[in-house]
Amino acid sequence: MQHAISLANMAINKRNWSAARYALSRARVLAEALPVNVAVAERERLSAARKRFAARNTPAAKKAKQAKATATKRAGGKKPVPKKSTAKSIAKQPKPAPVRDLGDRIINRATLGYGPTNETR
Repeated sequence: MQHAISLANMAINKRNWSAARYALSRARVLAEALPVNVAVAERERLSAARKRFAARNTPAAKKAKQAKATATKRAGGKKPVPKKSTAKSIAKQPKPAPVRDLGDRIINRATLGYGPTNETR
């Protein structure tokens, strides 16, 4: 049971959700097979792992992750100077479509059937 819980925790840390789901299900089966008063600490670890797994895609989990990232970045020292936005002053012009250069080719219109109709062939 301890092995299944540790595998689940490792899979959650690596964001391998299918392996985490499988390890949590194995640990749950083992926990249900044991009496309630046995392996209380493992049940608590399993519960904590289930909570981490359940919160993997929630907005609160993403917000907490972003808050941690910004907190560690600011711990270094002074704040960066905000950059001036140049997008407002210069409107970006869309690129024109490339034009195919055909060169100085002469098209024989008579062979294509566009010649004068009064000529005899």
